[in-house]
Amino acid sequence: MEATTDGRYRVLSRGEGAVTLADLAPVEDPADAYEPVQVAATDYGGSLADAVAALEPGFVVDAELAWAGGEARFESVSVRRRDRYWYADDVENLFEAARDAWRDARAAGDAMGSRVTRNTDGETNGALYVFADAGARDLLAEFRNGTTPIEPLVERVNEGAIEDANGDGGGGYDADDADDVDDGAEHPPEREVFVLRPADGAFVVVYVAFERDGLLARTVRDTYF
Repeated sequence: MEATTDGRYRVLSRGEGAVTLADLAPVEDPADAYEPVQVAATDYGGSLADAVAALEPGFVVDAELAWAGGEARFESVSVRRRDRYWYADDVENLFEAARDAWRDARAAGDAMGSRVTRNTDGETNGALYVFADAGARDLLAEFRNGTTPIEPLVERVNEGAIEDANGDGGGGYDADDADDVDDGAEHPPEREVFVLRPADGAFVVVYVAFERDGLLARTVRDTYF
């Protein structure tokens, strides 16, 4: 008999025949948070096949999973948020803010650094993180497969938006759009997240654009994807 579980998940990536999800269920031990789950992405029928095929990295979904022999399959899935995640390796001509953030982190002797970016009008438009990618680790792959979670970085942005709802810290909670589920709650604006590794492989960038499909997100997409 198949066991079933249901919960809320973040779609991290799609591979050949499988979707990688991060479990968003609250946990007592932070070390257990965002457990990655591999779910089969093929051999569905009808509307479920369409729903699974439409899943994109970054989406937040409610899903029921059926487990057999240690493998998971979707019983049902519905999209709650349409954030987007993008991954690129061997990036040439990485943008200046990322290079500056990495230079500052190295000068301080730190393995990571962060900063807020602004548009030409001085308004905040993104949160930029840089991480050393040295030794045997493959940090880009870890972000894609959920071994190292991206979610805390996105949560930091969303928490900043809550704290600055009347200012310019990410747009506040007035940016719900037609894609949002009408559940009576307010939600932070949908984000676009770019995980980039420059050609020299020295570090990995996680860049959270505050507005999905905004000018910043479109510019990064057009430049590197």
